[in-house]
Amino acid sequence: MKITAAALLIALSTPAMAEDGTSLMEEGAKLFFQGLIDQMDPALDDLRGLADQVEPAMREFADKMGSAFIQMMAVVDDIGNYEMPEFMPNGDIIIRRSPDAPPFTPPTVEPEITDL
Repeated sequence: MKITAAALLIALSTPAMAEDGTSLMEEGAKLFFQGLIDQMDPALDDLRGLADQVEPAMREFADKMGSAFIQMMAVVDDIGNYEMPEFMPNGDIIIRRSPDAPPFTPPTVEPEITDL
């Protein structure tokens, strides 16, 4: 009886092995993650399609506005100190400083603004 109980204890403490030598837990984890990958593939394909659509517009924005945007960011202390942009009917965009932002300290060097 003692030998049977010891053999049972050893069998239970040894991880079960699949046919290829991996543990059943390892095999289950592989199947789980493969299922996740299979489920995510359509969403990732959609994301790639969206990136392909947006890329030309982003490249054009960078070509036309890149230097002006960099100059603007040199003046902005922390983007978190500003509210969401407000679009006016005439096409102007207003970016207001948040009321709870710390006092603004202008940069010591005036940024060079060039015409685009």
